[in-house]
Amino acid sequence: MAVPPPAPGPLEGLHVLDLSRLVPGPLCTLVLADLGADVVKIEDPRTGDTLRGFPPMAGPVGARFAALNRGKRSVALDLKTTRGRDALLRMAARADVLVDGFRPGVLDRLGVGHDRLRAANPRLVLCAVTGYGQHGPLRARAGHDLCYSALAGLAGRTGGSDPIPPGAQAADFAASLWAVIGILAALRERERTGRGALLDLSITEAALSLLTQEIAETSAGHARPRGEDRLDGGLACYDVYRTAGGDHLAVAALEPKFWQTLHQVLGRPCDLAELDAPPAEQRRIRAELQTIFATKTRAEWERAFEGYDACVAPVLGLDELAAQPLHRARDSLFAAHGVLHVRPPAGAARALAAPPAQGEHTAAVLREYGFSDEEIASLGSL
Repeated sequence: MAVPPPAPGPLEGLHVLDLSRLVPGPLCTLVLADLGADVVKIEDPRTGDTLRGFPPMAGPVGARFAALNRGKRSVALDLKTTRGRDALLRMAARADVLVDGFRPGVLDRLGVGHDRLRAANPRLVLCAVTGYGQHGPLRARAGHDLCYSALAGLAGRTGGSDPIPPGAQAADFAASLWAVIGILAALRERERTGRGALLDLSITEAALSLLTQEIAETSAGHARPRGEDRLDGGLACYDVYRTAGGDHLAVAALEPKFWQTLHQVLGRPCDLAELDAPPAEQRRIRAELQTIFATKTRAEWERAFEGYDACVAPVLGLDELAAQPLHRARDSLFAAHGVLHVRPPAGAARALAAPPAQGEHTAAVLREYGFSDEEIASLGSL
Protein backbone atom coordinates (compact mmCIF):
# COMPACT_ATOMS: atom_id res chain seq x y z
CA MET A 1 0.00 0.00 0.00
CA ALA A 2 1.22 3.52 -0.73
CA VAL A 3 2.60 5.66 2.11
CA PRO A 4 0.09 8.45 2.79
CA PRO A 5 1.44 11.97 2.22
CA PRO A 6 2.50 13.85 5.35
CA ALA A 7 0.46 16.84 6.44
CA PRO A 8 0.61 19.31 9.32
CA GLY A 9 -1.00 17.95 12.46
CA PRO A 10 -2.87 19.50 15.40
CA LEU A 11 0.24 19.19 17.62
CA GLU A 12 2.53 20.99 15.15
CA GLY A 13 5.04 23.05 17.15
CA LEU A 14 4.83 20.87 20.26
CA HIS A 15 8.25 19.73 21.50
CA VAL A 16 8.46 16.33 23.20
CA LEU A 17 11.46 14.73 24.92
CA ASP A 18 11.22 10.95 25.19
CA LEU A 19 13.35 9.25 27.88
CA SER A 20 11.56 5.92 27.52
CA ARG A 21 12.48 2.60 25.92
CA LEU A 22 10.79 -0.60 24.76
CA VAL A 23 7.00 -0.18 24.26
CA PRO A 24 4.77 1.97 26.51
CA GLY A 25 6.59 5.31 26.26
CA PRO A 26 7.66 4.97 22.62
CA LEU A 27 4.12 4.11 21.48
CA CYS A 28 2.80 7.12 23.38
CA THR A 29 5.30 9.43 21.69
CA LEU A 30 4.64 7.81 18.29
CA VAL A 31 1.00 8.84 18.61
CA LEU A 32 2.11 12.37 19.53
CA ALA A 33 4.45 12.41 16.51
CA ASP A 34 1.67 11.28 14.21
CA LEU A 35 -0.39 14.15 15.58
CA GLY A 36 2.37 16.53 14.49
CA ALA A 37 4.63 16.87 17.54
CA ASP A 38 8.43 16.98 17.25
CA VAL A 39 9.63 13.97 19.27
CA VAL A 40 13.27 13.66 20.35
CA LYS A 41 14.45 10.37 21.84
CA ILE A 42 17.07 10.92 24.54
CA GLU A 43 19.22 7.78 24.43
CA ASP A 44 22.20 6.54 26.37
CA PRO A 45 25.23 6.75 24.04
CA ARG A 46 26.29 3.23 25.04
CA THR A 47 23.11 1.12 24.90
CA GLY A 48 20.32 3.24 23.44
CA ASP A 49 16.81 1.81 23.28
CA THR A 50 17.20 -1.94 23.84
CA LEU A 51 14.43 -2.58 21.32
CA ARG A 52 16.82 -1.48 18.55
CA GLY A 53 18.46 -4.89 18.38
CA PHE A 54 15.39 -7.00 19.15
CA PRO A 55 14.86 -9.52 16.29
CA PRO A 56 13.66 -9.83 13.63
CA MET A 57 15.59 -7.02 12.02
CA ALA A 58 14.21 -4.55 9.49
CA GLY A 59 17.43 -3.24 7.99
CA PRO A 60 19.66 -1.70 10.68
CA VAL A 61 17.08 -1.89 13.50
CA GLY A 62 14.57 -4.36 14.90
CA ALA A 63 11.16 -4.47 13.25
CA ARG A 64 9.46 -3.63 16.54
CA PHE A 65 11.72 -0.60 17.03
CA ALA A 66 10.98 0.57 13.48
CA ALA A 67 7.24 0.27 14.09
CA LEU A 68 7.32 2.40 17.25
CA ASN A 69 9.97 5.01 16.41
CA ARG A 70 9.44 6.21 12.85
CA GLY A 71 9.46 9.96 12.45
CA LYS A 72 11.38 10.66 15.66
CA ARG A 73 14.86 12.11 16.15
CA SER A 74 17.55 10.69 18.41
CA VAL A 75 19.95 12.55 20.69
CA ALA A 76 22.67 10.70 22.60
CA LEU A 77 23.19 12.07 26.12
CA ASP A 78 25.07 10.42 28.97
CA LEU A 79 22.94 11.27 32.00
CA LYS A 80 25.58 9.79 34.29
CA THR A 81 27.76 12.82 33.57
CA THR A 82 27.30 16.37 34.81
CA ARG A 83 27.36 17.74 31.25
CA GLY A 84 24.76 15.25 30.10
CA ARG A 85 22.44 16.08 33.00
CA ASP A 86 22.87 19.80 32.48
CA ALA A 87 22.09 19.37 28.78
CA LEU A 88 18.87 17.53 29.60
CA LEU A 89 17.79 20.27 31.99
CA ARG A 90 18.47 22.92 29.34
CA MET A 91 16.41 20.98 26.82
CA ALA A 92 13.61 20.41 29.34
CA ALA A 93 13.50 24.17 29.95
CA ARG A 94 12.42 24.67 26.33
CA ALA A 95 10.30 21.54 25.84
CA ASP A 96 6.54 21.13 26.29
CA VAL A 97 6.37 17.44 27.25
CA LEU A 98 8.80 14.94 28.74
CA VAL A 99 8.00 11.22 28.88
CA ASP A 100 9.92 9.33 31.58
CA GLY A 101 10.05 5.54 31.30
CA PHE A 102 12.52 4.89 34.14
CA ARG A 103 11.56 3.16 37.37
CA PRO A 104 10.62 5.55 40.20
CA GLY A 105 13.66 7.20 41.75
CA VAL A 106 16.09 6.56 38.88
CA LEU A 107 16.06 10.13 37.61
CA ASP A 108 16.43 11.38 41.19
CA ARG A 109 19.55 9.26 41.62
CA LEU A 110 20.90 10.67 38.38
CA GLY A 111 20.31 14.20 39.64
CA VAL A 112 17.53 15.12 37.18
CA GLY A 113 14.44 14.05 39.09
CA HIS A 114 10.92 15.24 38.48
CA ASP A 115 11.18 18.17 40.91
CA ARG A 116 14.33 19.46 39.27
CA LEU A 117 12.89 19.07 35.77
CA ARG A 118 9.75 20.96 36.76
CA ALA A 119 11.83 23.66 38.45
CA ALA A 120 13.70 24.11 35.16
CA ASN A 121 10.38 24.53 33.37
CA PRO A 122 7.16 25.04 35.39
CA ARG A 123 5.16 24.68 32.15
CA LEU A 124 6.55 21.21 31.45
CA VAL A 125 4.06 18.34 31.22
CA LEU A 126 5.98 15.40 32.65
CA CYS A 127 4.46 11.94 32.15
CA ALA A 128 6.07 9.10 34.13
CA VAL A 129 5.09 5.68 32.74
CA THR A 130 5.99 2.87 35.13
CA GLY A 131 4.83 -0.66 35.86
CA TYR A 132 3.29 -0.05 39.27
CA GLY A 133 3.19 3.72 39.72
CA GLN A 134 5.28 6.31 41.53
CA HIS A 135 4.15 5.20 45.00
CA GLY A 136 2.97 1.97 46.58
CA PRO A 137 4.61 -1.28 47.74
CA LEU A 138 5.68 -2.39 44.25
CA ARG A 139 7.01 0.94 42.95
CA ALA A 140 10.61 -0.31 42.64
CA ARG A 141 9.83 -3.82 41.34
CA ALA A 142 10.78 -4.87 37.81
CA GLY A 143 8.12 -6.15 35.46
CA HIS A 144 6.93 -6.60 31.91
CA ASP A 145 3.53 -6.62 30.22
CA LEU A 146 2.64 -10.14 31.37
CA CYS A 147 3.36 -9.23 35.01
CA TYR A 148 1.12 -6.17 34.82
CA SER A 149 -1.63 -8.09 33.01
CA ALA A 150 -1.46 -10.82 35.64
CA LEU A 151 -1.68 -8.42 38.57
CA ALA A 152 -4.60 -6.60 36.95
CA GLY A 153 -6.58 -9.81 36.39
CA LEU A 154 -6.34 -9.55 32.62
CA ALA A 155 -4.05 -12.55 32.04
CA GLY A 156 -6.31 -14.64 34.26
CA ARG A 157 -9.11 -14.27 31.72
CA THR A 158 -7.11 -15.66 28.80
CA GLY A 159 -6.94 -19.36 27.98
CA GLY A 160 -9.78 -20.86 29.99
CA SER A 161 -8.91 -22.82 33.15
CA ASP A 162 -5.17 -22.62 32.37
CA PRO A 163 -4.28 -18.96 31.74
CA ILE A 164 -1.94 -18.19 28.87
CA PRO A 165 -0.19 -14.94 27.89
CA PRO A 166 -2.52 -12.55 26.03
CA GLY A 167 -1.94 -12.45 22.29
CA ALA A 168 -0.78 -8.81 22.38
CA GLN A 169 0.87 -6.47 24.87
CA ALA A 170 -2.48 -5.16 26.00
CA ALA A 171 -1.27 -3.57 29.25
CA ASP A 172 1.60 -1.74 27.56
CA PHE A 173 -0.59 -0.48 24.75
CA ALA A 174 -3.38 0.61 27.08
CA ALA A 175 -0.84 2.53 29.16
CA SER A 176 0.50 4.24 26.02
CA LEU A 177 -2.93 5.50 25.03
CA TRP A 178 -3.84 6.59 28.56
CA ALA A 179 -0.52 8.48 28.62
CA VAL A 180 -1.49 10.29 25.42
CA ILE A 181 -4.89 11.15 26.88
CA GLY A 182 -3.31 12.43 30.09
CA ILE A 183 -0.74 14.51 28.22
CA LEU A 184 -3.36 16.12 25.96
CA ALA A 185 -5.55 16.89 28.97
CA ALA A 186 -2.59 18.42 30.83
CA LEU A 187 -1.69 20.56 27.83
CA ARG A 188 -5.28 21.80 27.70
CA GLU A 189 -5.16 22.58 31.41
CA ARG A 190 -1.86 24.43 30.90
CA GLU A 191 -3.62 26.80 28.52
CA ARG A 192 -5.88 27.81 31.39
CA THR A 193 -3.39 27.89 34.28
CA GLY A 194 0.01 28.40 32.63
CA ARG A 195 1.36 25.48 34.68
CA GLY A 196 2.51 22.04 33.62
CA ALA A 197 1.80 18.78 35.40
CA LEU A 198 3.31 15.55 36.69
CA LEU A 199 1.34 12.52 35.45
CA ASP A 200 1.77 9.22 37.34
CA LEU A 201 0.82 6.54 34.79
CA SER A 202 0.79 2.95 36.07
CA ILE A 203 0.78 0.22 33.39
CA THR A 204 -0.96 -2.13 35.83
CA GLU A 205 -3.76 0.38 36.34
CA ALA A 206 -4.05 0.80 32.57
CA ALA A 207 -4.60 -2.97 32.33
CA LEU A 208 -7.21 -2.70 35.10
CA SER A 209 -9.08 -0.15 33.00
CA LEU A 210 -9.61 -2.77 30.30
CA LEU A 211 -11.71 -4.77 32.78
CA THR A 212 -13.97 -1.91 33.88
CA GLN A 213 -17.20 -3.78 33.13
CA GLU A 214 -16.05 -7.15 34.41
CA ILE A 215 -14.81 -5.73 37.72
CA ALA A 216 -18.11 -3.90 38.23
CA GLU A 217 -20.11 -7.04 37.46
CA THR A 218 -18.04 -9.15 39.87
CA SER A 219 -18.38 -6.56 42.64
CA ALA A 220 -22.16 -6.65 42.14
CA GLY A 221 -22.21 -10.35 43.02
CA HIS A 222 -22.16 -11.86 39.54
CA ALA A 223 -18.74 -13.48 39.53
CA ARG A 224 -18.53 -16.50 37.24
CA PRO A 225 -15.92 -19.24 36.99
CA ARG A 226 -13.30 -18.70 34.29
CA GLY A 227 -14.74 -19.85 30.97
CA GLU A 228 -18.33 -19.16 32.00
CA ASP A 229 -18.25 -15.37 31.71
CA ARG A 230 -20.69 -13.97 29.18
CA LEU A 231 -17.91 -12.64 26.94
CA ASP A 232 -15.25 -15.19 27.81
CA GLY A 233 -16.51 -18.30 26.03
CA GLY A 234 -19.39 -18.79 28.43
CA LEU A 235 -22.06 -18.14 25.80
CA ALA A 236 -22.48 -20.17 22.63
CA CYS A 237 -23.57 -17.01 20.82
CA TYR A 238 -20.24 -15.30 21.64
CA ASP A 239 -17.38 -17.63 20.86
CA VAL A 240 -14.87 -18.80 18.27
CA TYR A 241 -15.59 -21.88 16.14
CA ARG A 242 -13.26 -24.08 14.13
CA THR A 243 -14.17 -24.61 10.49
CA ALA A 244 -13.22 -27.36 8.06
CA GLY A 245 -9.54 -26.99 7.27
CA GLY A 246 -8.62 -25.65 10.70
CA ASP A 247 -9.44 -21.95 10.31
CA HIS A 248 -11.83 -20.20 12.66
CA LEU A 249 -14.84 -17.89 12.70
CA ALA A 250 -15.75 -15.44 15.45
CA VAL A 251 -19.45 -15.38 16.34
CA ALA A 252 -20.82 -12.48 18.40
CA ALA A 253 -24.58 -12.86 17.90
CA LEU A 254 -25.53 -11.48 21.32
CA GLU A 255 -28.81 -9.83 20.36
CA PRO A 256 -31.91 -11.85 19.37
CA LYS A 257 -31.98 -10.47 15.80
CA PHE A 258 -28.41 -11.58 15.18
CA TRP A 259 -29.03 -14.99 16.79
CA GLN A 260 -32.00 -15.47 14.47
CA THR A 261 -30.02 -14.46 11.40
CA LEU A 262 -27.17 -16.76 12.40
CA HIS A 263 -29.55 -19.70 12.52
CA GLN A 264 -31.12 -18.70 9.23
CA VAL A 265 -27.72 -19.11 7.56
CA LEU A 266 -26.79 -22.23 9.53
CA GLY A 267 -30.11 -23.94 8.88
CA ARG A 268 -30.58 -24.70 12.57
CA PRO A 269 -33.89 -24.11 14.38
CA CYS A 270 -33.67 -20.89 16.39
CA ASP A 271 -34.66 -20.77 20.05
CA LEU A 272 -34.21 -17.33 21.59
CA ALA A 273 -34.25 -18.85 25.07
CA GLU A 274 -30.85 -20.37 24.27
CA LEU A 275 -29.26 -16.92 24.56
CA ASP A 276 -29.66 -16.99 28.35
CA ALA A 277 -29.45 -20.74 28.96
CA PRO A 278 -27.42 -21.98 31.97
CA PRO A 279 -23.76 -23.01 31.55
CA ALA A 280 -24.36 -26.71 30.97
CA GLU A 281 -26.90 -25.94 28.27
CA GLN A 282 -24.55 -23.39 26.71
CA ARG A 283 -21.92 -26.10 26.34
CA ARG A 284 -24.43 -28.36 24.59
CA ILE A 285 -25.48 -25.57 22.20
CA ARG A 286 -21.89 -24.73 21.48
CA ALA A 287 -21.11 -28.35 20.62
CA GLU A 288 -24.01 -28.39 18.15
CA LEU A 289 -22.85 -25.17 16.51
CA GLN A 290 -19.30 -26.49 16.34
CA THR A 291 -20.49 -29.56 14.47
CA ILE A 292 -22.24 -27.35 11.92
CA PHE A 293 -19.32 -24.97 11.46
CA ALA A 294 -16.97 -27.91 10.90
CA THR A 295 -18.89 -28.89 7.74
CA LYS A 296 -17.51 -25.98 5.65
CA THR A 297 -14.28 -24.07 5.28
CA ARG A 298 -13.90 -20.54 6.58
CA ALA A 299 -14.04 -19.17 3.02
CA GLU A 300 -17.27 -21.09 2.34
CA TRP A 301 -18.86 -19.72 5.50
CA GLU A 302 -17.74 -16.19 4.61
CA ARG A 303 -19.56 -16.52 1.29
CA ALA A 304 -22.61 -17.98 3.04
CA PHE A 305 -22.82 -15.03 5.42
CA GLU A 306 -22.40 -12.36 2.73
CA GLY A 307 -25.33 -9.97 2.88
CA TYR A 308 -26.41 -11.11 6.35
CA ASP A 309 -26.01 -9.13 9.58
CA ALA A 310 -25.18 -11.94 11.95
CA CYS A 311 -22.06 -10.55 13.70
CA VAL A 312 -19.77 -13.20 12.22
CA ALA A 313 -16.17 -12.51 11.16
CA PRO A 314 -13.16 -14.57 10.10
CA VAL A 315 -10.36 -14.95 12.65
CA LEU A 316 -7.38 -13.64 10.67
CA GLY A 317 -3.72 -14.39 11.06
CA LEU A 318 -1.27 -11.48 11.02
CA ASP A 319 -0.07 -12.52 7.57
CA GLU A 320 -3.63 -12.12 6.22
CA LEU A 321 -4.23 -8.55 7.35
CA ALA A 322 -2.73 -6.66 4.40
CA ALA A 323 -4.99 -8.45 1.92
CA GLN A 324 -8.19 -8.01 3.94
CA PRO A 325 -10.61 -5.85 1.90
CA LEU A 326 -11.61 -3.64 4.83
CA HIS A 327 -8.01 -2.79 5.71
CA ARG A 328 -7.18 -2.19 2.05
CA ALA A 329 -10.18 0.06 1.47
CA ARG A 330 -9.39 2.20 4.52
CA ASP A 331 -5.57 2.20 4.05
CA SER A 332 -5.30 0.83 7.59
CA LEU A 333 -1.79 -0.48 6.91
CA PHE A 334 1.11 0.95 4.97
CA ALA A 335 4.61 -0.24 4.15
CA ALA A 336 7.65 1.87 5.02
CA HIS A 337 11.22 1.30 6.20
CA GLY A 338 11.08 -2.45 5.70
CA VAL A 339 7.99 -3.16 7.80
CA LEU A 340 4.22 -2.86 7.64
CA HIS A 341 2.90 -0.03 9.82
CA VAL A 342 -0.56 0.54 11.26
CA ARG A 343 -2.14 3.86 10.31
CA PRO A 344 -3.21 5.79 13.42
CA PRO A 345 -6.94 5.06 13.88
CA ALA A 346 -7.56 8.73 14.70
CA GLY A 347 -6.09 10.07 11.47
CA ALA A 348 -3.13 10.06 9.10
CA ALA A 349 0.42 8.91 9.77
CA ARG A 350 2.51 12.07 9.74
CA ALA A 351 5.73 10.80 11.33
CA LEU A 352 6.95 9.02 8.21
CA ALA A 353 10.72 9.52 8.38
CA ALA A 354 12.80 6.41 8.98
CA PRO A 355 13.44 5.42 12.61
CA PRO A 356 16.57 7.25 13.74
CA ALA A 357 20.01 5.78 14.19
CA GLN A 358 21.20 6.03 17.78
CA GLY A 359 22.26 9.64 18.36
CA GLU A 360 21.74 10.50 14.69
CA HIS A 361 20.34 13.97 15.35
CA THR A 362 22.36 14.95 18.40
CA ALA A 363 24.11 18.00 16.89
CA ALA A 364 21.13 19.29 14.91
CA VAL A 365 18.67 18.99 17.80
CA LEU A 366 21.00 20.51 20.37
CA ARG A 367 21.59 23.50 18.09
CA GLU A 368 17.81 23.97 17.90
CA TYR A 369 17.72 23.92 21.70
CA GLY A 370 20.30 26.70 21.89
CA PHE A 371 23.62 24.85 22.27
CA SER A 372 26.75 26.16 20.60
CA ASP A 373 29.02 23.91 18.54
CA GLU A 374 31.61 24.09 21.32
CA GLU A 375 29.07 22.96 23.91
CA ILE A 376 27.91 20.13 21.68
CA ALA A 377 31.46 18.93 21.14
CA SER A 378 32.13 19.07 24.91
CA LEU A 379 29.32 16.58 25.54
CA GLY A 380 31.19 13.85 23.70
CA SER A 381 27.87 12.44 22.42
CA LEU A 382 28.51 12.49 18.68
